[in-house]
Amino acid sequence: MASLLLAGGGTAGHVNPLLATAGTLLERGHDVTAVGTADGLEADLVPRAGLDLIEIEKVPFPRRPDGAAVRFPAALRGAVKACEAAIDRVGADAVVGFGGYVSTPVYLAARRRRLPIVVHEANAKPGIANRLGARLTDRVAVTFPGTPLPHATVTGLPLRPELESLARTLADPESRAVAVREARAARGWAPDAHVLLVFGGSLGAASLNTAMSGAIETLVGHGVHVIHLTGRGKAEDARRALAALPTDRRAQYEVAEYSHDMAGAFAAADGVVCRSGAATVCEIGALGLPALYVPLPHGNGEQALNASSAVEAGAAALVRDAELTPAVLVLQAERMLLDPDVAGEMRDAARDIGIADGAARLADLIEGAL
Repeated sequence: MASLLLAGGGTAGHVNPLLATAGTLLERGHDVTAVGTADGLEADLVPRAGLDLIEIEKVPFPRRPDGAAVRFPAALRGAVKACEAAIDRVGADAVVGFGGYVSTPVYLAARRRRLPIVVHEANAKPGIANRLGARLTDRVAVTFPGTPLPHATVTGLPLRPELESLARTLADPESRAVAVREARAARGWAPDAHVLLVFGGSLGAASLNTAMSGAIETLVGHGVHVIHLTGRGKAEDARRALAALPTDRRAQYEVAEYSHDMAGAFAAADGVVCRSGAATVCEIGALGLPALYVPLPHGNGEQALNASSAVEAGAAALVRDAELTPAVLVLQAERMLLDPDVAGEMRDAARDIGIADGAARLADLIEGAL
């Protein structure tokens, strides 16, 4: 068995795939240690998962010719030396990078130590660190087809264990029927209810919340049941919309700021309206759910790219943030929930492109590098 050093941090998009992969590698008998920074999510999530975390200094790439750019070369050299020390400390046989600031010095340290390097890129548009890492190895795993990295192998995204388990459950018609029935019964809904899940992440999405609040009266009037996760501190408009519904329709609209049981919410749903971060797109595809994606209107456009393969396959629709209105939401939601032909085609397409065993596929690629 091997000693493996996994690097990734800063955001959940880097840390969660790292943790999912670490779990699979540990199950296969390997020793796993993570490298991260003290101020990223990994500082909390990695130890909580029972993994050792070796902390190094954060060395962001300079974006402009300022003092940080002047200090960058020395800071990077220091981080590379720290990563070499980490490699020596655990006797690493290979390194695996998931992107983020911490991955760059790990890749460079592994190169100096002549160790195998494996890169995993979660997004359709790769970040700077992984563009560098992919130049140092021919073992590159990507989540989406068409990701512009050399030597790319599509492995999908390593999923959180509870969602990987749910994906297996929903793939079997008999176990799916049981899971759906139980998830809806927990809400007092019938097994054959038409259920829409709407969420914008832990921070919520104002445009989704506004459109949903304006659409809810029409949707429940047409028999749709809605689980609406507004984001922390952002439920006021949705609760007003709930109070304005006819008394006999209010039970069809579940409003909460967030859910501690996303697996249960996904199990209850027939379709989803949400942003299109890489993890979200992969989870929904693996679960075989139709989706309406509303990419973030700012950033580098990666969210629209993340959704593109699902849209092209017919598993999802995409609406620009500025174009999302209550009427558009109603049209798209009812299309994927209430039109049996469209709903069936979208579910089939999602199952065709969804990858539930991304952690196992990536672990295979890592073991092949040893």
